[in-house]
Amino acid sequence: MEENIICGRNAVLELLKANQPVHKILLRSEKSAGRNSDILSLAKEKGIPYQFVDNSVLNKHSFGEKHQGVVAFTAAKEYVTPQDILELAREKGEDPFILVLDEIEDPHNLGALLRTADAAGVHGVIIPKRRSAGLTPAVARASAGALAYVPVARVSNLVQTLKYLQEQGCWVSGAEMGGQSIYQTDLTGPRVLVIGGEDKGLGRLVKDTCDEIISLPMCGKITSLNASVAGSLIMYEVRRQRNQGLSDTTGQSSP
Repeated sequence: MEENIICGRNAVLELLKANQPVHKILLRSEKSAGRNSDILSLAKEKGIPYQFVDNSVLNKHSFGEKHQGVVAFTAAKEYVTPQDILELAREKGEDPFILVLDEIEDPHNLGALLRTADAAGVHGVIIPKRRSAGLTPAVARASAGALAYVPVARVSNLVQTLKYLQEQGCWVSGAEMGGQSIYQTDLTGPRVLVIGGEDKGLGRLVKDTCDEIISLPMCGKITSLNASVAGSLIMYEVRRQRNQGLSDTTGQSSP
């Protein structure tokens, strides 16, 4: 069984009571949750996403274990808070550099972005609780080990979180077509970079909350790039601008 899957009523209930990180719960499809109604209530109370599914889906994810109508997916790593990420930047004596991912649902994209975030010196990544890949073993594998080093916060409301970061002195740059070229934009100082989901881009409210919209110049026939590719290019432009005038001799080069 995959280590991030917990099956059975008592095991899932204790997981929730202990406030362990859970990114999704599957419950047997019923008009009510039946004997697992207490689990459903706790999930609602804690803001944990849940879904009613057929018994066949539960059987698939439980790998032969007795699931008793409930399966929970736990995080491969504990989440932090946005405040923790800001504190990390302060401890390092650096302007905050934070990556916010608006509904990145592909675990491979999330893993790739975490890998670049680590390499580019991002202090932490923020993802939403809903409609986003969580910190599963698949994400850990795709990150090539970077998940162990990059703090990740999971929040209920991205818009409120962005406003909080703005109040803390951060400038929020949303990446989407039609914005100013990243090569003509000052990306220094306390920076929050927001990358939209695959095929969706930034949500309307998230986009409206950004202080500016920035874009990658596109010179070919294709009008957009994969989210992890675009995010990686922009992260490194932020890093390049931060490093201007500084020696890069302490950095490690990639082959």
